[in-house]
Amino acid sequence: MSSTHSLKDKVALIIGGTGGIGAASAKLFAEAGATVIVTHRAGAKGEVAAAELLKNLPGQGHFAQAADVIDTASLVALRDAVQARFGKLHVLVNTAGFTKPVAHGDLDALDDELIDQMFAVNWRGQFAAIRSFAPLLKASGDGVIVSISSIAGATGNGSSIAYCAVKAGIDVMTKSLARVLAPEVRVLGVAPGVVDTGFVPGRGAEFNAKTAATTPLKRVASAEDVAAAVLACCTHLTFSTGTTLVVDGGRSL
Repeated sequence: MSSTHSLKDKVALIIGGTGGIGAASAKLFAEAGATVIVTHRAGAKGEVAAAELLKNLPGQGHFAQAADVIDTASLVALRDAVQARFGKLHVLVNTAGFTKPVAHGDLDALDDELIDQMFAVNWRGQFAAIRSFAPLLKASGDGVIVSISSIAGATGNGSSIAYCAVKAGIDVMTKSLARVLAPEVRVLGVAPGVVDTGFVPGRGAEFNAKTAATTPLKRVASAEDVAAAVLACCTHLTFSTGTTLVVDGGRSL
């Protein structure tokens, strides 16, 4: 990577860094020279996953801490830890999220509890993370926020109507925050189609094969495909803000 596009001396925080897209992003950011911070779920399982991830990253100084996007206090505690340890932050990547498949025609199955949980984790949590770290990003003078969206936010076709709605909300949030955080911080989204990570419960090799057959590039995305787009937002697309980059192999055409 040329020095122009290097992340040397940059600090990058990946919320949900032990998930498929988060872990792939952590690897690419570390390879680009960044010091990487990842969040993980509280408990031994999350700690082990984070430790294993950091152990395999190139470079030094990487750091992990438990945080929950629906618990703003944990995000504030993370911000304080980042401030104390590094004194700066250049990149925030929002990859945390979840979904549960619900047939769009089954209105009763999409109950109030699930709707509230979908919005709390997938929209409010992303906003809370940005709100917590915006001062550090602005202070860097050249901050970048990248949130993982989905083509479901534009097509209205996804694992549930609520999931489509929250991803549309991410796209709108990206536009709104790009205006208010400029010029110190750029705000971008990355919208994949189907990604081979096991993110959607019940979808495996058979679903991926059927999806690939109807996708122009004849495959589904890998976590690395999406991570490459996230990295590009920070290193190459330096005059872009307020937009969402589609990474779907042409599926939404």
